[in-house]
Amino acid sequence: MLGIYKENILIKKYTSDEKASEFLPKILNSLLKEFKISRLIYANGPGSYMSIKISYMSLKTLSIVKNIPLYSISAFELNDFKPIKANKDFCFVFKEGEIILEKNIPGDFFLPLNLDKININNNNLPFYFLDVI
Repeated sequence: MLGIYKENILIKKYTSDEKASEFLPKILNSLLKEFKISRLIYANGPGSYMSIKISYMSLKTLSIVKNIPLYSISAFELNDFKPIKANKDFCFVFKEGEIILEKNIPGDFFLPLNLDKININNNNLPFYFLDVI
């Protein structure tokens, strides 16, 4: 899922069932031709390790090459702090300020209609709940 915002208001939404490694290069190439991008924001986790890694590497590269600031938000901001799928049986769950793993049903993700209501973070490094091996 990817959104285009103008003056912090969602004006266009893109969704795909493709993997991030397939979707991101195509959509970013198209968006760079259509829009003047002034900042990039991505969900830095928790979630799929591979999707987070690919999103970060793609957007960080774009940020460096085009001199566009890169920010992050917690994936929980994009599903009303509902569980996030971790693997076949477990979800990342935000409880009492901590993230734990438990059997649960994942919530659906959405793009916020207004960026003024989310917590944008200057620390854009990926957040992996589990240590990278």
